[in-house]
Amino acid sequence: MSDSSRLSSHSTTTIIQPPDEAPADFNFPNNSEKKSAVDPYLVRFEENDPLNPKNWSYAKKWYLTLAGGLLVLNATFSSTAPSAIIPSLQQQCGFSEEIGTLTVALFVTGYCVGPLLWGPLSEQYGRRPIFIISFFVYMCFQIGCALAPNTAAILIFRFLGGTFAAAPLANSGALISDIWDAGERGTALAIFTVAPFAGPAIGPTVAGYLVVAHVSWRWLFWILTIFAGVCWLQIVLTIPETYTPILLVKKAKALRKQTGDERYHAAMEIQQFSFAERVEGVLARPFKILFTEPMLMAITLYMSFVYGCIYLLFEAYPIVFTEGHHLNAGVSGLMFLPLPIGGCLAVIMYIFIINPRYERKAKECAPNPVPPEFRLELAMLAAPFFVVSFFWFAWTSYPSISLWAPMMSGLLLGWSICCIFLALFNYIIDAYLFVAASALASNTVVRSLFGAGFPLFATQMYVRLGPQWASSLIGFIALLLTPIPFVLVKYGPTLRLKSKYAPSGPAKSSSPV
Repeated sequence: MSDSSRLSSHSTTTIIQPPDEAPADFNFPNNSEKKSAVDPYLVRFEENDPLNPKNWSYAKKWYLTLAGGLLVLNATFSSTAPSAIIPSLQQQCGFSEEIGTLTVALFVTGYCVGPLLWGPLSEQYGRRPIFIISFFVYMCFQIGCALAPNTAAILIFRFLGGTFAAAPLANSGALISDIWDAGERGTALAIFTVAPFAGPAIGPTVAGYLVVAHVSWRWLFWILTIFAGVCWLQIVLTIPETYTPILLVKKAKALRKQTGDERYHAAMEIQQFSFAERVEGVLARPFKILFTEPMLMAITLYMSFVYGCIYLLFEAYPIVFTEGHHLNAGVSGLMFLPLPIGGCLAVIMYIFIINPRYERKAKECAPNPVPPEFRLELAMLAAPFFVVSFFWFAWTSYPSISLWAPMMSGLLLGWSICCIFLALFNYIIDAYLFVAASALASNTVVRSLFGAGFPLFATQMYVRLGPQWASSLIGFIALLLTPIPFVLVKYGPTLRLKSKYAPSGPAKSSSPV
């Protein structure tokens, strides 16, 4: 398993080829390579088969990669867009600022529910139908928000909209895993990683300029509807099915029709799972793994805190820039742009420095896999800078200091967040090879809970403590969590040896990093 990246930063479903041995309680859906050796009628792809997504042209694969990123950008853009129109909503609907914050929090709460549904459903019915259905319903809920007659309707539609918008968060990364082979996937996924950070930063900017233009808050939801509708048409017209088991089912049906021989079949057609088994696999297994694996618990805690801090900023920035520096809502939204720019810088570094180092390490360790702890090097580099970025933001947020100082802290913050996510997601995949999809599912749910929860107390914290001490408090907590990747480098091999789910033992090299 020498691939430099097998995941999306928000993916909960990952295509993982099963090795020869696995934990006793883990059932792989199929192992077509082994079955085909004894079953001549088991359909699979031939070499250079044009039906195999991995054999599609580079132009088509890069288009699908960018299309999948656009879907994630759409979903995350919608999550934070209402943050700038909360005052307008308060004035029109008469609710408190805390209720207004729920327009963001409830949408992100939908991310907790959605991945547990859309990931498994896409593995049963394919990526394309799930994308088509979920995005159409998501678009309808944006229309519902635009026409909402009262507060309750807005909040309900926001939660349901987030649930259906979570489909690309669960499946766009899986789509990329479908079409790229191990040697090429790292670059595609690193570029794709920018989308989840760019979307939340762009949302307040667009909404802010709507506020400046003095148009109705409903226009924001009409814009979200149009954006969702364009993406839905893109899915319908240009995104094909990419999930290999579904494509093999279609190929088997074509062979049966062409030859008249009903013995041809795909592996998925002979699977038999009870309802209880499906429920257990979707809902119970991810959390069973989470609560029995100290490594996964530590990583999930750290990543969830970092993710929550992203959404906390959408309450903190208006206090610092709109109230403190007296910027209008549109210009205040521009303060978020250094975050995705920092993420882009992290991706560039990953592609040109980190990924080549990993490839050299893979050759050095061959034929054995690279120890998962090697992935943590990037997190060890970025974690201290994540702390520094919050103290930088804290003590430059005085109105008397140029707004460029706190704004540029976002550059370091975006860089460090993207690096941490790239490193730790890769570590989860490498360390929990057999059950990576379930490990990522539990990580996504907990992370989304933090993303939904942090905005609920952010405003009160920044008002009562002041921007300086509120951001410093976040910095101190980040400092307490910083040792996690360092501890895992030292003790990770031993913990993996004792783990029920981690397939590899201690690293054989003297130092994994």
